[in-house]
Amino acid sequence: MMKDQLLAKFGELFGGTDGAKVYFAPGRVNLIGEHTDYNGGHVFPCALTIGTYGVARRREDKKLRFYSMNFEQLGVIESSVEGLKPEKEADWTNYPKGVMWAFGEKGMEVTNGMDLLLFGNIPNGSGLSSSASVEVLTGYILRDQYGFEVSNQDLALIGQFSENKFNGVNCGIMDQFAIAMGKKDHAIFLDTATMEFEYAPIQLEGAKLVISCSNKKRGLGDSKYNERRSECEAALAELQQVIGIESLGDLSEEQFETYKSAIKDPVRVKRARHAVYENQRTIKAVAALKANDITEFGKLMNASHVSLRDDYEVTGIELDTLVEEAWKVDGVIGSRMTGAGFGGCTVSIVKDEAIEAFQEQVGKAYLEKIGYAADFYVVEIGNGPVVL
Repeated sequence: MMKDQLLAKFGELFGGTDGAKVYFAPGRVNLIGEHTDYNGGHVFPCALTIGTYGVARRREDKKLRFYSMNFEQLGVIESSVEGLKPEKEADWTNYPKGVMWAFGEKGMEVTNGMDLLLFGNIPNGSGLSSSASVEVLTGYILRDQYGFEVSNQDLALIGQFSENKFNGVNCGIMDQFAIAMGKKDHAIFLDTATMEFEYAPIQLEGAKLVISCSNKKRGLGDSKYNERRSECEAALAELQQVIGIESLGDLSEEQFETYKSAIKDPVRVKRARHAVYENQRTIKAVAALKANDITEFGKLMNASHVSLRDDYEVTGIELDTLVEEAWKVDGVIGSRMTGAGFGGCTVSIVKDEAIEAFQEQVGKAYLEKIGYAADFYVVEIGNGPVVL
């Protein structure tokens, strides 16, 4: 159904569908391990069955023609594969253009233009990584259309490189990695310092993942994201005066408590404490899953939110309301904010029989307190990018 609709729209916009192919890349949610990926720690994300669809066809000339069914009011946005640079008026197309530029920087030049239609069913601005989904999707399309020899892991790194260097957002590797390397019914336990990873099966017998979207929009580039990064970098530099570490992720809780007096500013102590303790929580959470102890996993999720609220200060009233109301519902195993924060989403593990009550109770309390509604998505864990 989706494929036919996308092809029909592509044909209408770009004069036929000969040679066009349909692709999909997922969104992602991080189950635990937040703001650890640029601190040399562990993360535990999974790919979702919602994401970004693309229809693409190579052109003979240098012209790029982009269209998004999510931003129909912008119409077809045209540019060229020559002289790729970020432009305000290019709007969302800076993401696919950034990936084309990044391929060129890595010695794989995109020489021909392309017609590209996108449709995403990830809620926009939700923090479920619509930008990384578009980046990985674009890289996957380029590999398929041009025969570039890159692995899915390379696609993740190219996506991150394009977001850092072309779009100016200093993001870690987690989002692109989770999307490019997704595996159905598994989350990815990734050590961001070494890029070593393993798949861990997620068996939620009698429970589901529920994403609660705050509908408070947030932009990564203009949020306090870069500020938090620099606070952590400053704390790390102070700690490195007294202990030989490469990153905050190298520290155990005990080591942190021993050496934290080296950090001269109380705010930086809090930021570093979150990075250290959240990394350890993530390691413990994966161990709990392996032992089939979903209750312990839920407790660690709850503790993660408290740390993000009190030590890292990236939650805000919207996310706190969603989580604190979730904690009151019988049948909620764990709930926390996910993503960069300051809006976006929470992720909760909810017993099947409680899902309806969860949406009703949390939704009602949120509307009363915040003044506008939250949206709820019961999601499944899916695979990485594919040709449909």
